[in-house]
Amino acid sequence: MDKEKAIKHIAIIMDGNGRWAQQRGYDRSVGHESGLEAVRSVVEGARDLKIPYLTLYTFSTENWNRPKEEIDMLMRLLVKAILDEVPDLDKNGVRLLTTGRMETLPEECQEHLQKAMAQTAHNTNLNLVLALSYSGRSELVDTTRRIAQEAVNGQINPAEVDEKTIQQHLYHPEIPDVDLMIRTGGDMRISNFLLWQIAYAELFFSPVMWPDFRKTHLKEIVEQFGSRERRFGQTGEQVRSH
Repeated sequence: MDKEKAIKHIAIIMDGNGRWAQQRGYDRSVGHESGLEAVRSVVEGARDLKIPYLTLYTFSTENWNRPKEEIDMLMRLLVKAILDEVPDLDKNGVRLLTTGRMETLPEECQEHLQKAMAQTAHNTNLNLVLALSYSGRSELVDTTRRIAQEAVNGQINPAEVDEKTIQQHLYHPEIPDVDLMIRTGGDMRISNFLLWQIAYAELFFSPVMWPDFRKTHLKEIVEQFGSRERRFGQTGEQVRSH
């Protein structure tokens, strides 16, 4: 891949767990559990491809509207996944991060996530970001509140607020914008995910349900990404002349 097309950040909407299970006559929980194998494979694939950041849409703010039984199951699965996977993540040099309204998660989840992030903080092979209790609009609301409060305190002149100001007040201002966003499961929508960060992302919609998605699928999409021309508002001739 050309240096200019190197990917710094991939974001994935892991869709299709429930439908995958229902098509096979299983309970939805089986689909979510099976999706963990896809996470393992994709994390390994991203690490092999030397992608610095991988963000997975794990649980959205809208997911809190699902039946309580399913939410409880997902939170239990999250804790189990952390306990099971963190030793391997640490061994393979993967740093775990989270983004979203962490304070709304059950205390047990918060505690395990904090321990996992502390344990893997020194790793540099891949930054794995779990978007939990997250939505793009919530992040922009929280960002706006922080900027407004600083303006009230006299720390910011409202007339000087620009894109850089907003970037600096996001949940993770240090994480680069998304280069490549993938959604599995066949649906073609963004679902309120990283709305600021995907402004110039290349979008790929895969028909493969998340439990069947593997690092080979990721590699194929990354190869397709390499053939796309990213113009960032310029003409194709301008891009090609650089």
